Amino acid sequence: MSGDSQPSKEAQQMRDKAQELEQAAQHATDPAQRQRLKDRAMRIREKAEQEYGRGSGTMDPM
Repeated sequence: MSGDSQPSKEAQQMRDKAQELEQAAQHATDPAQRQRLKDRAMRIREKAEQEYGRGSGTMDPM
């Protein structure tokens, strides 16, 4: 019965990590490092949405 909560926890952890990376990107002084952090955060968010959730708030035209 706790199987339902684990994916939720994993998804939340991934989203939290993405947010941490985005915050780090805001404070990065090196433009290349800032872009790498933003890209990594985006990949983590996309993976979390694909694996764990549909209700991401974005609308797909398909």
